[in-house]
Amino acid sequence: MRILGVDYGERKIGIALSDYTNTIATPLCVIDVQKSDPIKEIDNIVKEHDIKKIVVGMPINMNGTIGERANITKEFIERLANAVDIEIVEWDERLSTKFSDRVLNKAKVKGRKKKKNVIDKIAATFILQGYLDSLL
Repeated sequence: MRILGVDYGERKIGIALSDYTNTIATPLCVIDVQKSDPIKEIDNIVKEHDIKKIVVGMPINMNGTIGERANITKEFIERLANAVDIEIVEWDERLSTKFSDRVLNKAKVKGRKKKKNVIDKIAATFILQGYLDSLL
């Protein structure tokens, strides 16, 4: 069984994939919402990689409250749940983008454009890896 990690954004959606043992998360791709239907793209990924569960990062505020971004993400999860017939788990994504930025800085990825092309899938990887680690 493989698990898909999703870092939802209104413009770009980062996607990560677990290995078959659900031990390691790896970046897969970034879906550009303006260029394709993200629900269809995720459905295709689910079918192609035999995904049995989806973990979606939930942007909870630092004080633990649910804000506007979290409500928008919940609406996305509802639409996704109507399209795929597998379990969807919400996972606290606080600081995942900040950690992703640090990783890119340590890897000496320079330039805003280069970072923008990968930061979402790195954030999805952090979200998914956090979930996978919780299973141990």
